[in-house]
Amino acid sequence: MAKPGRSNDWGFPRWRGYGSARAAESVRLCDRHGCNEPGDRPAPKSPNSRDRWYFCEVHAAEYNRNWNYFEGLTAEAAAEREAEERMGADAFASAGHYGWGGPGDGSRSRDEMRALELLELEADSDFEAVRVAYRRLAKANHPDTNPNDAEAAKRFHAIQAAYDVLKRSEERRAGF
Repeated sequence: MAKPGRSNDWGFPRWRGYGSARAAESVRLCDRHGCNEPGDRPAPKSPNSRDRWYFCEVHAAEYNRNWNYFEGLTAEAAAEREAEERMGADAFASAGHYGWGGPGDGSRSRDEMRALELLELEADSDFEAVRVAYRRLAKANHPDTNPNDAEAAKRFHAIQAAYDVLKRSEERRAGF
């Protein structure tokens, strides 16, 4: 006769079915009032606190959209914290020239995305499309074609700056 209290998990073949647990697992619910989804995404309650909220995916996205990481810090403390984090992220920035994927897969920086938006292009546009859009917009907004138009001159300078950002990033990717 077997000893009482012996489990069915020993030996081969396994006597207990896979995936069947002995006790129910506790599931933490979303901390948002009235939500019954699992709260599996931690979010800090305040910038310098270890306390966390646990939200579902929908409420975590809502919380992060309104989150201000530097709230409650003085301008000097915020600048110091940003400098510390940039120093820690330099290793990632130095690997940026490898360009693991093509455009539109998250390999573009925020500045590049703004430049593409200014040139009225999609996020996955290649450099040839950037060149064509730059020439079209530069011709339309050039100060020689629009004399006495200050807004056109401002747009022209912004378009030039956007093209310079995208050209530098393309050169970095190509390894020049």
